[in-house]
Amino acid sequence: MKTSHIVLIAIVAVIVFLGGCTASTYNNLVSQDEAVGRAWADVQAQYQRRSDLIPNLVNTVKGYASHERETLEAVTNARTRATQITVDPENLTPEKLAEYQQAQGEVSQALGRLLAITENYPDLKASEQFSELQAQLEGTENRIAESRRLFNEATQTYNVNVRRFPNNIFAGMFGFSTKAAFQAETGAEKAPEVSF
Repeated sequence: MKTSHIVLIAIVAVIVFLGGCTASTYNNLVSQDEAVGRAWADVQAQYQRRSDLIPNLVNTVKGYASHERETLEAVTNARTRATQITVDPENLTPEKLAEYQQAQGEVSQALGRLLAITENYPDLKASEQFSELQAQLEGTENRIAESRRLFNEATQTYNVNVRRFPNNIFAGMFGFSTKAAFQAETGAEKAPEVSF
């Protein structure tokens, strides 16, 4: 065999090998990108579930505590602001995610105030409809926490592969970049004060 044939065969083998690696890396990144998108859709679905419960909860409380108008309006307004913020999974920047997380945090705070005032209304606390809505809301909050956890796991797996060598070369060539994940709420590092 001539030397030129051996060199040609070696070049073809290297090209085939690199092509296989490139295709495999690309397909892996696409799969992980889709997993992040699916996990984000689950997060949004759980927040939507909570948002859908709010009007029923507000109306139930309104029937018993109509003079708590300011609190009821705060919950409704927070819900409205939160539902107006949408984040495309292809554009999960830290800023967009922080804006989304802040709006959802405002809903959580408003709901917390709403549930706190119910302590002043024994008839409301005894209401079967209110108890059922409160149980659904608690379950939804647990689902939100779990879907956020799964989203962060999918994002971490994706980000590690985007940044890992030699994947980072192919990721850059094909436009894959790291995505933002949920962070702890501001002040979460402080334990709440308890006084009796």
